[in-house]
Amino acid sequence: MTLRENPCGCRDETPTAAPRATADPRATADPRALADPRATAGGTPPCACPGRSHRGRAWAELLRLPALFSVPGDALAGAAATGASPNTRTLLAIASSLCLYEAGMALNDWADRDVDAVERPHRPLPSGRIRPAAALTAACALTGAGLALAAVAGRPALAVATPLAATVWAYDLGLKHTPAGPVAMGTARGLDLLLGAAATTGSTRPALPSAALLGTHTLAVTTVSRQEAQGGSPLPPLAALATTALLTRLVTHRSSDGPTRGRRPATGHGPATGRFPATGRFPATGHRPATGRGPAAGHGPATRHRSATGHRPTDLRADRYPGAMRSPGPASSPSRRPPWSQGSGALLTTALTAAYAATTARPYFHATLNPSPPLTQRAVGAGIRATIPLQAALTARSRGRATALLIAALAPLGARFAKKVSVT
Repeated sequence: MTLRENPCGCRDETPTAAPRATADPRATADPRALADPRATAGGTPPCACPGRSHRGRAWAELLRLPALFSVPGDALAGAAATGASPNTRTLLAIASSLCLYEAGMALNDWADRDVDAVERPHRPLPSGRIRPAAALTAACALTGAGLALAAVAGRPALAVATPLAATVWAYDLGLKHTPAGPVAMGTARGLDLLLGAAATTGSTRPALPSAALLGTHTLAVTTVSRQEAQGGSPLPPLAALATTALLTRLVTHRSSDGPTRGRRPATGHGPATGRFPATGRFPATGHRPATGRGPAAGHGPATRHRSATGHRPTDLRADRYPGAMRSPGPASSPSRRPPWSQGSGALLTTALTAAYAATTARPYFHATLNPSPPLTQRAVGAGIRATIPLQAALTARSRGRATALLIAALAPLGARFAKKVSVT
């Protein structure tokens, strides 16, 4: 048997046997040459792979392209946590995250090429479809591109992207097989969310709670993934199942406490209804309605038109138009929102959180009952896919309903492509 490397980089095993003495001249030809007219005159069989498409699939497997659908939600959730709408800098943060994520994927296979040669010989590097030097070069180039894009987004974004890149390289080259590995991976995912906040507004403090929740989910998934090749104890998937339940509780319980887009600071303007307190007094800030009138001006009618509830009307028309009692504020403030709008945000958060729990609960439970490699790999894949509904739930909790729906739409796309290329 002869091992030959085809021009595309794959290896082909061609059986070599002495030709039989027969009257049929076709007996000395390779059977594949008879079935495929592309065979050369010398009897050399054609490459079994489709050339460029084969190389493209190899790189898709190396970079785990379906997992990319779980990346944009990090930056979008970080932007929503600050109460700001996505802008051009948010898009730069997403592009930076994609580059750094793929750099980690290429570096991961380069660092594990010897282990994969034993446990996963079908992977692109052990099978010879991609050279190790090419994978390392891609990791370096993608890291540089990610940092450059973050620099364009601004200094705050670069200040977050730099430790993010360092964490990715530290995990792949040294921390992966240590107890600190899952913590490093969870930290990287949390920093990715903070990257979106820093690029959008320059501040990361409002996004810290969301980053902690998303990082905890990633820590649980990474802990389960450490035994996906050989199987092991049922404790990691059981702990991941408990973590999913805890995160579900935290996200839904605090959905009404998250930052509100466009919310005005507390200046004494009364409750969230936008009306003045029922004490008949103006806010402590000293602002009076823009009527140009007041008791000191001697305008008695403004005093006589006080309502029975103690509210001071804005002008003489206040008794006829109660809407004039509302305090001024931006159009996106709670006082300008209809009641059903706030309720829909809570319902959307609950629905997305339920989708997150449903994506992981069953695979984690099966891996707990039988922690075999196939079921463990299925649980890891479900955990990666569940990142998207969790990002969407965190975004909806921060009153970014439209952005949350956009993130949620990435989930079916990721699941569709995951059927063609594995995410683990």
